[in-house]
Amino acid sequence: MRSAAKFIAYQEKAGGLSVGRFIQDTGANWTPKAVFARSKADLAENTFLEFGESALVYFAPGLLGQGIARKAFSRGLSDNAKKLVSKPAVELLKDGAKNIEAAGAAKKVMPVKAAIALTALAIPLTEFCLNYFKNLFTLKTFNKANFNNIAALENKEEATAEQKKVEKSAKKNILRAAGVFAGSLALAGLMMKKGENSKALQGVSEFILAPGNKLCKSEKGRNFVNKYFSLDFGQQIVKKGGKEVDKLALSKGQLTSCVLVGGLGYFGAAKDRGKQNLLEVAFRYPLVGLYVITGSELFEKGFKGILKKTGKCKELLSAPPAMQSVEKLGDLAKTLAPKGDKAMYKKLVGQKAAVFGVPFVFSIAVMGFFVAGVSNFFTKYRFKKEQEALKAKGRQFEASTAPEVFKPFLR
Repeated sequence: MRSAAKFIAYQEKAGGLSVGRFIQDTGANWTPKAVFARSKADLAENTFLEFGESALVYFAPGLLGQGIARKAFSRGLSDNAKKLVSKPAVELLKDGAKNIEAAGAAKKVMPVKAAIALTALAIPLTEFCLNYFKNLFTLKTFNKANFNNIAALENKEEATAEQKKVEKSAKKNILRAAGVFAGSLALAGLMMKKGENSKALQGVSEFILAPGNKLCKSEKGRNFVNKYFSLDFGQQIVKKGGKEVDKLALSKGQLTSCVLVGGLGYFGAAKDRGKQNLLEVAFRYPLVGLYVITGSELFEKGFKGILKKTGKCKELLSAPPAMQSVEKLGDLAKTLAPKGDKAMYKKLVGQKAAVFGVPFVFSIAVMGFFVAGVSNFFTKYRFKKEQEALKAKGRQFEASTAPEVFKPFLR
């Protein structure tokens, strides 16, 4: 129970998205694919892809944003302005609307934040490339470019022209991604040089970091778009040497960009390797992409609704949301049972573990094993039906071209 509480507490902290989601995403996507692996090539490329993209998506934003881009682009700022770089752009703009001093600070910091976000586009663009790297990896390691052979649907000798086509497409798309990143770096440089004094670039900065403010009139719409489509980093507060230090961390918007841009790579790389690969990705990716963005949040919301209706975990769920975090459970226990707060604390931790753990495990089981198993089943089923249709078409052709005397025997 103590281990569960520590894990949940880390998830709830700002910036805890990376480690928790790495475990969750890899567990939900790689483990089932390993169990249902159809060949050595299938297992190898799924291992390469799942671990590569999870490490890239969940750890690279912090390393690239905090360790490299923030240091490079914040050099010209004052000490106070440097501290604002990790503050969400939405909050900076709200503060700027209240007084002139905050507006001046936002005007200086927003282009810097936009430049950092544009540099971090390396993450979704690399995610896009990973699928083409996967095709090259399988081709060079197993000499296979046809998905039907990789998925053990058939075992045919592959044409050299077919393999060269897959290789050429992979290299071309990797170069395209590099070109897009070069363009984003150029725009980042322009932001740094001209952003503070250019009204147009200030608008571009806001669109990059708070697109909901530009696109939506309602507050609900703005909040939704800013949460899921902003390229701004999240803010992580950590204690270091007794002091609180602010850091840049993965945000929901960056996660969405990885899913959307990475999806283009998934579909493009799948199309290069054949119809069955494309259909399998078309079935699986929308479900997995939604899961990667929302995690077990949707399951957790539904599960909380069921618990409330049945009167379960009422001590925890009837408390204000701010008191439901693991770090606040001790205070909540003292409020609910001043004389028996230790027993109440244990009860609340158990309820918290259930509220978080059941949806967490359920989402991995459903989005992992169920989707992987069903996906593989339908791929095999479609291929079988396709082969049966081709054979039937072949028999019809033979019957139509055979001498009249043999036609009754070929029907």
